[in-house]
Amino acid sequence: MNIKKIGLTALAASLVSVSAQAGDMSVAGSASVTIKNNAGTDGGKSITMGDQLTFTGGGELDNGLNVALSFIIDHGDGDEDTNAFDSHSLTISSDTLGSIVVAGEGTGNAQSALDTTAAGDIWNNGFTHGAAATAYVEMAGSSASDNKSINYTFPTVMDDLALSASYSGSTTAIKSTTAWAATYTGIEGLSVSYGSGENGSTASGAEGDVTTMKGSYAIGSFTAAYSNTESDKAGTGTDEEMSSFNISYTVTDDLSISYGEETHETSGETVDEEFESISVSYTTGGMTLTAAQIDASGLANTSGNTAERWKLGASFAF
Repeated sequence: MNIKKIGLTALAASLVSVSAQAGDMSVAGSASVTIKNNAGTDGGKSITMGDQLTFTGGGELDNGLNVALSFIIDHGDGDEDTNAFDSHSLTISSDTLGSIVVAGEGTGNAQSALDTTAAGDIWNNGFTHGAAATAYVEMAGSSASDNKSINYTFPTVMDDLALSASYSGSTTAIKSTTAWAATYTGIEGLSVSYGSGENGSTASGAEGDVTTMKGSYAIGSFTAAYSNTESDKAGTGTDEEMSSFNISYTVTDDLSISYGEETHETSGETVDEEFESISVSYTTGGMTLTAAQIDASGLANTSGNTAERWKLGASFAF
């Protein structure tokens, strides 16, 4: 008996079987360059670069389930010398099951997926002001503790209605949290969303609920959008509210202009933090060019604490 031949034949058969079950793997990339002035007394300009590769692979199993794995390599994430891995997730889905995403870093939750403001988070432009470099105080959101969550998108229960829920576990003092969200798109040009989540703070009595309402309506070349996110803390915790609106006009298929505002209110403060921006965007092929003028006032809830920035950017998708 030729045991060697039998072994090789079995190995070859197993390799063929594995090959038949193998899924597809794809890689998508993006890069960007941004130049902006630095607010504050020091002035100056900063040049930043973004680069990212997203690896996605998966396939359909014999039982009809689709399984996909995704992870991102981002040079600017964390310690660039030792760890460039960013968001990563495993997705299991089918038409009858819906979609389950088990994710690590960068996952967020059902509510936080909605809480980008209508104006696109104008506040997130590194505002500081004056010799003390008084910065914008970022609004607290719902928790995806340790950035590890299970996110579930329900199968279609009715046309134009999308439902999702999430559970974020934790091994730290931050409590595990839940969140849910719904989006309706049953009227042409209209999108309305509502989401609710929890803030599992490490501080006793600072836990709370976070809710987001947002909507947009497009008619002709105009699109108007509004959003409101509230964080209501338990006990003596600080309550916050971020409201925003945006109006954009599509000049051509490639060129658009938009104006937006954001207002951040904090309980116990008499001065609100306010942000406004006017921007222009031009897209050609896989390249997008942007220019924006951004103004801020009431930074750190201080009257007269103002700052302004301009920003030029170019991004590429490949």
